[in-house]
Amino acid sequence: MLNLSGKTRLYYIVGDPIAQVKSPAGMTTGFAERGLDAVVVPAHVSRESLADFFAGAKATRNVDGIIATVPHKFGAAEQCDELSERARFLGSANVARRMSDGKWFGDQVDGLGFVQALRDTGFDLRGKRALLVGAGGAGSAIAQALLDAGVASLGICDLDARRLDHLVGRLASLNLGAVSAASSDPAGLDLVVNATPMGMRASDPSPVRVESLTAGMAVGDVITAPAVSPLIKAARTAGCRTVTGLEMFACVARYMLDFYTD
Repeated sequence: MLNLSGKTRLYYIVGDPIAQVKSPAGMTTGFAERGLDAVVVPAHVSRESLADFFAGAKATRNVDGIIATVPHKFGAAEQCDELSERARFLGSANVARRMSDGKWFGDQVDGLGFVQALRDTGFDLRGKRALLVGAGGAGSAIAQALLDAGVASLGICDLDARRLDHLVGRLASLNLGAVSAASSDPAGLDLVVNATPMGMRASDPSPVRVESLTAGMAVGDVITAPAVSPLIKAARTAGCRTVTGLEMFACVARYMLDFYTD
């Protein structure tokens, strides 16, 4: 039971759309379990209004943090005064907090959460060949985390050629593994990740060629609604190891709570 009062600290999760997010209840419970009187509130904000939203949140003294979801992870980074090394490299932030001096500090923990969820299934990323669909905020974070975790090669697919080329070039500069633009056919690979919203609507095309999925592959999807995406359903039919968006976010949430309560 919530015991809201004037002392309750506010955290927003901001997105467009926002109805699909499952995190407000879980994050609020997580804060309570860590002894913090705080509540997480969803906010439906357009891309054009994000700067105004941040300005209002910064001016509201009992707002201590903002969680950014699609499509605001790049925009959230721009609204922070300081960024972690990881967020600065990616130009993306999915968490931001008010510091004691009033400045706002951002980080990007999507990739850490996805890699942890994959490791929780027993999958060893070292030396694996991976395909990632989506070069946006979540996709770029997952891409960096996969390379940090030791994948041997990473192919990235995105319809936005400019964004794709920029991410491939940035990641290649890390010299952590072979990085290249790729098609959406996962044939012969070890790991497939969908980091796009494709699959949220029944009319969406598949992010990858599902006919190429085979047993022994691991398949992950970042979307949380539906809980079992069409890609995950096809992967399970093919005998693949899977990570759903909800399983990923359970791990991401732990990193978020650490970020806000450290």
